[in-house]
Amino acid sequence: MLDSARSTLFDRYLGISRLLAGQLDFHSIIQAVAAEISHIIPHDHLDVCIKMLDGKYHIAYESGLETAWSRQPPALLTGSPIRTLLSGEVDFLLSPDACSDPRFHFEGAFSSPIIELSLRSRLHVPLRVQGDIIGALSCSSHEADSYTMEDVENARSIADLLAPYFFALRAAEQAKHSAIVEAEARAREEGLRLGALKLTEALEIERQRIGMDLHDQTLADLTRLTRRMERLTGLSEISGETLEPLCRMLQQCLHDLRQIIEEAKPSVLQLFGVTEAIENHLDRSVRESGLPVEWRILDESDGALLNIGQTVATALFRIVQEAVNNAIRHGQPTSILVHLRTFERMLSIEVIDDGGGIKKLRDRAGHGIDNMKTRARLISARFEIGRNTGGRGTVVRVTLPIDQSDTSENLP
Repeated sequence: MLDSARSTLFDRYLGISRLLAGQLDFHSIIQAVAAEISHIIPHDHLDVCIKMLDGKYHIAYESGLETAWSRQPPALLTGSPIRTLLSGEVDFLLSPDACSDPRFHFEGAFSSPIIELSLRSRLHVPLRVQGDIIGALSCSSHEADSYTMEDVENARSIADLLAPYFFALRAAEQAKHSAIVEAEARAREEGLRLGALKLTEALEIERQRIGMDLHDQTLADLTRLTRRMERLTGLSEISGETLEPLCRMLQQCLHDLRQIIEEAKPSVLQLFGVTEAIENHLDRSVRESGLPVEWRILDESDGALLNIGQTVATALFRIVQEAVNNAIRHGQPTSILVHLRTFERMLSIEVIDDGGGIKKLRDRAGHGIDNMKTRARLISARFEIGRNTGGRGTVVRVTLPIDQSDTSENLP
């Protein structure tokens, strides 16, 4: 008779294992195995409590009687009537009458379903995977004192069958949630990037408009004013010494305006491309600095810069422009090299100098480095700044995929 009972119990466990196969969510598993479990442990209410990965929250899945436990969102573990089991303080919970058992009723406990549905006899065992408690299996009966230690042992065997499935499902759901969150974050980031890129395009157009307005109106007016003042210096009733400082100020104003126009509307960039614009800027910046700086451009880009969109081209030029300006103003270099190259479908531009170094640059360059980082981010390029080989000077490097730089003009 004993062997027959054991054989029947073993068959029930096999039945539970078969029913688990193919179930893809917690609720389906509970519904699938509840009837088979009832042959081993009779119950009026069956539920499985699963701990969230953060260890602070848990959620319940039920079969039979439906309670508020499964209708609420994940709840704090501290309010669970079986918190001592879920935290590992006890190895099991067995109560002849849970309605009056103080272990289930404490300040802050969510134990009202026990009273409302008269869940008197209660049996709880942990779900363990590799020694960690991931949840609990609970059986309840309306009748008092229904369960024994034999039922506890049977419940543990059932829990050992269920735990790996629940562990895998929890991991899968977490991975799915993480993938959704990551996809949403990427979508938001891409939307912001495209919006910012469009804004950058609009700003560049506006800069060019301002440049043309300054050239056609303001610069012409100042030129005429300067010529008139030069003529006035020849009149006897007007002192040349009085007008000379004014002329110098106007000449400086003209020089400054030309600088603004050139920076606002880099015509060399538009007419001839990035490489020529960089060369022109290098030559002009070094000459105007009055420093004995040797400069050169090493172009190993295999023509990749000829095919990039105007927005990307402008961003790359502005980054190099800022890097060169910072090197001359703050680094006091004797040489500057701009290296253009391609590798593994990537385009790289490096500005290398032998000046004061990265620490000095960070101390004095102000928002220039931040501006370069922002421009690189808006075209999804990688921006790096560091110490030059040998310890002296600075390297500014911007890298982006060639395919991406080719298609940026067609952004929606």
